[in-house]
Amino acid sequence: MKFTAQQIAEILDGSVEGNPEAEVFTLSKIEEGKEGSLTFLANPKYTSYIYATQASICIVNNNFTPEQAISTTLIKVADAYAAFSKLLDYYNQIKLHKEGIEQPSFIDETATYGENIYLGAFAYIGKNAKIGDNVKIYPNAYIGDNVVIGDNTVIFAGVKIYSETQIGNHCIIHAGAVLGADGFGFSPDEEGRYSKVPQIGNVVLHDYVEVGANAAIDRATLGSTVINEGAKLDNLIQIAHNVEVGEHTVLAAQAGVAGSTKIGKHCMIGGQAGVAGHLKIGDKVRAQAQTGIGRNIEDDVAIQGSPAIGYNEFNRAYVYFKKFPELVERLERLEKKLDNHG
Repeated sequence: MKFTAQQIAEILDGSVEGNPEAEVFTLSKIEEGKEGSLTFLANPKYTSYIYATQASICIVNNNFTPEQAISTTLIKVADAYAAFSKLLDYYNQIKLHKEGIEQPSFIDETATYGENIYLGAFAYIGKNAKIGDNVKIYPNAYIGDNVVIGDNTVIFAGVKIYSETQIGNHCIIHAGAVLGADGFGFSPDEEGRYSKVPQIGNVVLHDYVEVGANAAIDRATLGSTVINEGAKLDNLIQIAHNVEVGEHTVLAAQAGVAGSTKIGKHCMIGGQAGVAGHLKIGDKVRAQAQTGIGRNIEDDVAIQGSPAIGYNEFNRAYVYFKKFPELVERLERLEKKLDNHG
């Protein structure tokens, strides 16, 4: 699909300097621009590239004034970075736009769905499932019995959504994610053999939640495992039974949260961080990558290390840790001096 500079300027409320009929059909970095591509200049460090780029169109800030001859057509906007991001979203919507029900697929006769849905081939919709308007469910997805999916939500290929899961509006679930599998609940007997504790709760995702590829969110033993509005989970995340993740909290790849822990709002949990069970993590907590959290954490603190300590405390301690061999040598020399004077 091709767009002219004039069409793009209208989408972005910008103005054209150059050829308004210049056409683009792809996007590129400014240093890799080729004929037919659209790029942008927001960071002054990349200004030199605009004079050599072969991109047909470049989005720039209103205050940009070329100091040399350029061949690319300019679209001037208030904020080039924000405008390009808006265009990426627009492009993505067009690229991912699909409608209709492909065959073979299965929809149980008791299931209901709204308008303008897309259901990919080999997808399965279980009994009493309720699917909203403009939902996209890609091939090989499994939607279990009594699942509820809100409007404008996207379920990518191979996602498995177990029974009773509830998903809000404008959510995105990436390929391979599993929502609603049994929580890790087992009870040992006197001989150390484990019996399964039935997991009869569910998973609830509120609006604007995004779940990364191959992430797993377990159903609750009783009640719900809850991911609140606007939370973002990266790839390969493990959320255990009865966990609650607060509004607009983000967890980076390979982080894991054990059962019944409550994480507050606007937290940032780094990659490979581990959170023990039955804890309360406050609002606006920042945990660095590979942090091990084994205690309750108050609001608005930064932590690092395993077990976790204060971020600044960790950095001060690490200065001494790096010098530890030198400090040992100094201590040994002092001990020898004392022995000699003894």
